[in-house]
Amino acid sequence: MSQNPLVALGRLGQSPWYDYITRDLLASGALDRLIAEDGLLGLTSNPTIFEKAIGTSALYDDDIRRHAETGASPAQVFEALAVADVQAACDRFRAVYDRAGNGDGTVSLEVSPALAHDTAGTVAEARRLWRAVDRPNLLVKIPGTREGIPAIAQCIEDGISVNVTLLFSVDRYREVIDAWFLGLERRATAGHPLGGLRSVASFFISRVDSKVDPLLDRAGDPHGLRGRVAIANAALAYAAFEESLASSRWQALAALGAVPQRPLWASTSTKDPAYADVHYVEALVAPRTVNTLPPETFAAYRDHGRPAVRIGEALATAPDRLAALAALGIDLAAVTAELEREGVEKFAASHRSLLQVIEQKAGALAAR
Repeated sequence: MSQNPLVALGRLGQSPWYDYITRDLLASGALDRLIAEDGLLGLTSNPTIFEKAIGTSALYDDDIRRHAETGASPAQVFEALAVADVQAACDRFRAVYDRAGNGDGTVSLEVSPALAHDTAGTVAEARRLWRAVDRPNLLVKIPGTREGIPAIAQCIEDGISVNVTLLFSVDRYREVIDAWFLGLERRATAGHPLGGLRSVASFFISRVDSKVDPLLDRAGDPHGLRGRVAIANAALAYAAFEESLASSRWQALAALGAVPQRPLWASTSTKDPAYADVHYVEALVAPRTVNTLPPETFAAYRDHGRPAVRIGEALATAPDRLAALAALGIDLAAVTAELEREGVEKFAASHRSLLQVIEQKAGALAAR
């Protein structure tokens, strides 16, 4: 029998995580089967995922009614629901976490996207969520905005493990690496241990091509860059990661017990039907990375993935491809800045919609 491609990814050094959470995934035993049979090594969530899970299901109705009857606000109800699901998922992954030692076996929960440009508010909410979940294998998701960078450093200094999300720009990713190092250094200076901290930096992939491909179409795409710019951009992020691990600054931290903050490839589902459904997974298989896959992409890779380390090919072609893009007058920095703004707003809109759904459900349930 041939090896499960998802299991093979893990053996190549890339950890497959699941970009999805809902109560029935936990209660039905489906998550346990993914861990046992597919080598699933972690789970991520975001406001859009929770919006779908809570808004389209009756699974949460009893808890919504119960919390609402205490006078809890929609935001407080949501936090209680999310914390309960994340705690249950953390418990399912605890054996993976204890065995791995590199950040696998973790579950991510995001601070409110309304705080994406509020450093102090982000730190306060991250501290509260960390205490509320009370699991060592939680990652608190913090957007990698300009205001998020100092919040990341502060949370790491506080001993809070972090998933930095909504990264599109290599330059911003370098700032995230610096914030990770800075938080660890401050923590070490204060005499606290570094070994228990885990972190990933979530670099978004397919959304870049969704923005750039129409620009290439208008330019005639003379260099055949369609569907390749996002991969080139991610390859340069991976190069920055490797450079950081070779630095004397990192070596000093590693000697104190720190483990690397791994790049996590996010948004790896295929948005354009012209591309294979595993297009962004295959191209970015690399050691010491994570790929968080939505259910459809996870199932597709299980079915017909061809795992092999291919990051070298992407690294070799990335500089020329991005130079060709610039020569066409397409400003990748402007594209990634726009994607960050849109990403924050998309999650904020999902969060607002979710709170409205909870408020409506609470009212309807109370009237029964």
